[in-house]
This record gives sequence, C-alpha cells and structure tokens, in this order.
Amino acid sequence: MSKEVIVIGAGIGGLTAGALLAHRGYDVTVYEQAYVPGGCASTFKRRGLTFDVGATQVAGLELGGIHDRIFKKLDIDLPPVTPCDPACAVFLPGETQPINVWRDRKKWQQERQKQFPGSEPFWQLLAKLFQASWKFQGRDPVLPPRNLWDVWQLTTALRLDTLITVPFTLMTVGDALRLYGLYSDRRLKTFLDLQLKLYSQVDADETALLYAATALGVSQEPQGLYHLQGSMQVLSDRLVQGLKKHGGKLFTGHYVEKIETLENNQTQVMIRQRKTGETFTKTATHIVANIPVQNLVKMIDSPSKPGLNLYQQRVEKLPEASGAFVIYLGVKEEAIPENCPPHLQFLYDYDGVIGENNSLFVSVSKQGDGRAPEGQRTLIASSFTDTQIWNNISEEKYQQLKQEYSNEAIARLSNYFQLNSDTIIHQEAATPRTFAYYTARDKGIVGGIGQRVSTFGPFGIATRTPIRNLWLVGDSTHPGEGTAGVSYSALTAVRQIENKG
Repeated sequence: MSKEVIVIGAGIGGLTAGALLAHRGYDVTVYEQAYVPGGCASTFKRRGLTFDVGATQVAGLELGGIHDRIFKKLDIDLPPVTPCDPACAVFLPGETQPINVWRDRKKWQQERQKQFPGSEPFWQLLAKLFQASWKFQGRDPVLPPRNLWDVWQLTTALRLDTLITVPFTLMTVGDALRLYGLYSDRRLKTFLDLQLKLYSQVDADETALLYAATALGVSQEPQGLYHLQGSMQVLSDRLVQGLKKHGGKLFTGHYVEKIETLENNQTQVMIRQRKTGETFTKTATHIVANIPVQNLVKMIDSPSKPGLNLYQQRVEKLPEASGAFVIYLGVKEEAIPENCPPHLQFLYDYDGVIGENNSLFVSVSKQGDGRAPEGQRTLIASSFTDTQIWNNISEEKYQQLKQEYSNEAIARLSNYFQLNSDTIIHQEAATPRTFAYYTARDKGIVGGIGQRVSTFGPFGIATRTPIRNLWLVGDSTHPGEGTAGVSYSALTAVRQIENKG
C-alpha cells in the first residue's frame, strides 16, 4: 500500500503530524505557504529584536507532557525553557495590585481565597474536574469519535475516575457560578471572563465547564506554562529537525489552493509556488490539513461526497471567530517595571467588551532570553478584535484605524510601563488583515473554535473529515491550549492514519 502523505501547513500541528508520520515510515511532504515555518507560533526580527508572531507561551513541556512525549518519540531534545510563575498577572479596572496566577498550587489557593472570598468550593470543583479530565486526556481518547475504532479508543480511555465529569458535561462556567451562588461576584466573573477568552475564545457564560477546568488548571504544578529560550520559533525548528531526521520534506513558499478526491482512494492537491506563480498537482494517500476548518471547506472540490454538504453547512453556521490586534514594541530596559511578570492581562473598563483595546494581553521578554540585545526588551500586547471592521474598509481608513488602535494601546500600556519617545526603540502593529496575509488564515482569525458546550469535546470538530483520508489538525480540532492542544490533535490524527494502514 502506498504511504505518501501531504501535510498542508507547517504550524506546530502540521509539523508534529508530519514528523511523527515520517518517524513511522510514511513518505511525508509538508507544504507551507509562508517562507518561515511555525504558523502563529513563528517569529520575525527587527533591529536585533525577535518578536513572537502570536503564541508566546507553551504548555506540555513537563515530564510526561504532550511535547515531552512527542519529542522523545522523535528522538530530539526539548528546547530550554523556564516556567512562568506567575503564569499571568491580571489587573482588573481601577486596581493597581494584580491577581497572580501562581504555579505553586498552595500559593494559588491562597491568592484566590484572598481575591475572591467565599469562592473556594467553586475552585475545588474545578480542581476535581481537572484531575479527572487530565487523566482521561493522558489515555489518548479520540474526541469526537467518527467510527468504531474512534469509539473504541474513547471507551478504553474511560475509567471510574471519569464518571465525576458526566453530570457537568452540558454545563458552562456561568452555570457553575450560579450553582455556588457566585454569579453576581463581578470581580470573580470578570477575572474568569478574561482568562477564558484567552483559551476558549468565549467568556464564562459560554465556555464549557469541563474545558475551563483544564484551561484554568494547566498552569499549576506539576504542569505549567513555559517561556522558551530564544523564541517560539525554537519549537517549530526542533520539529522541522525531527521531520527531516526521519526523511520528511518541507517546502516553504508553496500554497495549496485545492483538494480533490480521485477514484482510486488517492487525494490530489493543487499547489501554487508563491515566487513564480507556477501551479502543479500532487497526489497522496493521506492529506493532513493544518489549517482552520474555515479554510479547509473552501479548498475541497468534491461536491458529490456524502456528508460534505452538512460539514460545510456546520462550518458556515459557526459563530464568527475573533481576530487580533497586536502591537510589537522594542523598548529600553528602563521601560519595564522591576520584577515584571512575563505575562500580564489588563481590563480597563468593566462595562466595555473584552477586546478592542479595552483588554490587553501582554508578554514581556526576560533578560538574557535571546529576544533582545542587552539593555533592551520586547513587549507584545494583543487584543481580540472583530475581523469585519478591518477587512471591509478602504486602505486609507484601514491605516487610520490601525494608527488609532496603536495610539490607544500605547496610552493604555503607559499606565504600567514607562513608554515614551525615549524608551520605545521599535514599534509596529498587526491586524486581522496582517494575519490573513502572512498566515493565510481565513479573515485573519485566531485561536480556533470557541469552546462552547456545542463545539467542545464530543460535539467538537473532528480530526476525521467527511472526505476519506483527509485529516484536520490544529486549533479547529483542539483549540485553546496553544501548542499543546494542536499537538494532541496531531497525535490523534497520526494514530487514526496508522490504524488505517
């Protein structure tokens, strides 16, 4: 049997799937439309400064974590990291002291009891659900299942300790807050809204409770969030190393425009070389797409396939995904407060939306971490934004809006950082239009599918698609846990492909 595999996209999910399949003896070719691998976890350089494009922190690097497991399978070394502690410092409106999300479990318990009196029963419920869910995830279930093999993998992952999660399967975080009489606690709910928006793309009222338990619990020991030495690019570079070590090939600057199924169980893709504009076709037994599902349905040219119309209709009905406005700053050391945490989150107005510069998630480089020359730091601030306000306007209006957002973001950040013409060395901004151009993500969306009850776990987007031997990996199938989540999706797809031979 032929074992050719084409991987569309060299993000972390695509590189992980490609490297694992190459390790298992498949003939793997990865096509990436950008000239640098990594996707939303890649980097760019300016004036000696290295900026992470999107993702700035990593989970799953601890012993037994998903990256640790995969790197051991590939026989490559994990990159050097330092744990983030606190994982995040959250500033609510009008407050000068943050809520510190400590890695140490006891410190975090003390912090939340001080910040949110009377809420401990709610946090204890989350802790119990996290422990059960984490053990369940560690058994590599397939969710959502799409055939008997998937169902068997899911069934064998179930244990008695999983039963605690069953009564909460259809609950949201908002439901749990009501259950404990905490829904009216504005500070607590706002804190949860802010944190969950980062991970699940939606607030506490919409986020599935079981998903929230994992997203909010993964930053504590023995798990944790980590800061990579050098940049996020190190992670994708190691995976490229693993891919090539086992015979896989990577072609950057190649855009896959169309996916078409053939009668002999082969699948054909049409590829355009960006530099020359030349197009050509390639066939393979399996196609692994590391792209948003919104992109995937536009690429498929197989109208007669059963179930495809329903699949496309479901994707079209998904709630509109968010984009991001990001400002990248290179600053002098004196702009950064002493003992500044690596990640901060600010909300400026309780009555405003989470996003559109009313909230900012900020990542600050560490001294000696390879992102900036001595005496300098990088500062990256991002805010969720509606993609439509950026994509349906004239170039003049676009540039004006971009400048307005930049000015407002810097003004907001100046309440905490010392930002002025003397301390700012470099400044540039990215919008959904920027992300669409450089990453080819539909409308420049970020973060994956919102983890509502209707799109989480057994109700989520599967790695199996309606097209035979076409697989989907990335943040549409396992969003919100960054590189760890997309790596889980890649591992799932690889196991499914292997089962098919």
